[in-house]
Amino acid sequence: MSTPVFKRILLKLSGEALAANQGFGVDPVRVHEIAAEIQDVHSLGVQIAIVIGGGNFFRGVAEQAREMDRVTADHMGMLATMINALALQDALEKCGVYSRVMSAIEMHEVAEPFIRRRAIRHLEKERVVIFGAGTGSPYFSTDTAASLRAMEIKAEVILKATKVDGIYDADPVIVKDAKMFDQISYMEVLKKGLKVMDATAISLCKDNNLPIIIFNLNHHGNIRRVVTGEKIGSLVSP
Repeated sequence: MSTPVFKRILLKLSGEALAANQGFGVDPVRVHEIAAEIQDVHSLGVQIAIVIGGGNFFRGVAEQAREMDRVTADHMGMLATMINALALQDALEKCGVYSRVMSAIEMHEVAEPFIRRRAIRHLEKERVVIFGAGTGSPYFSTDTAASLRAMEIKAEVILKATKVDGIYDADPVIVKDAKMFDQISYMEVLKKGLKVMDATAISLCKDNNLPIIIFNLNHHGNIRRVVTGEKIGSLVSP
């Protein structure tokens, strides 16, 4: 069994990761695949918190929200993250992993309210904690929520799971010879305007020296590889 190099992590998942190739909604097969990978890492003794996006249902800054009030659209996006959080919780518990969904917006019938000390206690009791509804405030992305929650629970690293292998100087889907960075500083990300996470999220991590590892979720076993110290993806650090 490989030895993890991190004891407590925050995993950032996009909503699109749960949709897989269908592009919208939740693909039950893909959700259970992701849950199985999380269970594998959890079995190593790693404490895992998760922030999940809602782009597979609704994105407050997308074309579908163009005519809407931004605050209303963002609240709709927060509710979309809760759908994903509940779907992932269900898949995790079918894998035998106890989990808790904590919401930044009160909805007592389906999730606990986010209370920092309670979240940390869940992690200490070996439960996976899924943070839903972003920060609970409009104008802040789920990337920013991931940075904020990671610092609140004293995570050692943010693992951002994406559909590409790391951070590139251009979109690798469009530019075939785009260069990937093995390591890059927070300031370089901000100066180059790289679309890794939004500037608020990067700045929060920079101010608190919280490293971020960007990696490809579509390669089976990559979460475990990152947690056990394999050099994959891109590292954002001071």
